Amino acid sequence: MNKEETAILALMREYCDSIDRGDLAGCAALFSDGSWGIEGSMAQGADEVKAQLDNVTLYEGKPLTRHLMSNVQIFAEEGSTTAEARSCITVMQCVPPDFPMQAIFIGTYYDTYALRESEWCFVERRIVPDLVGNMAFHRADMA
Repeated sequence: MNKEETAILALMREYCDSIDRGDLAGCAALFSDGSWGIEGSMAQGADEVKAQLDNVTLYEGKPLTRHLMSNVQIFAEEGSTTAEARSCITVMQCVPPDFPMQAIFIGTYYDTYALRESEWCFVERRIVPDLVGNMAFHRADMA
């Protein structure tokens, strides 16, 4: 794995970790110069992304989720200033005692990145759903 791929993988992990920790503002900040959303409904910039993330239901500050990435493929040439990635995402959630642990979302992330001022940044994270479960405990707009 080259240094570009390592840095991009760290950014991909930070996205999942920030959501699962309930740091929705921190997650939105990852898209200060980028776009994020479900294919066909993209938010642009940190403010729009944060407005979308405000629909996430928090329980004592956390969504009680785990965003699990798998089959990660990063396409970054050594020395390049742009890159793409694709990964599978499974979101697990458990809200005791009413909602036992289960997969609530399975899909694919299609990402583009750019190197700006020596840091890799999201240009776009397009989320394509494959299987959607019970999202009522995860998003206020789906309750």
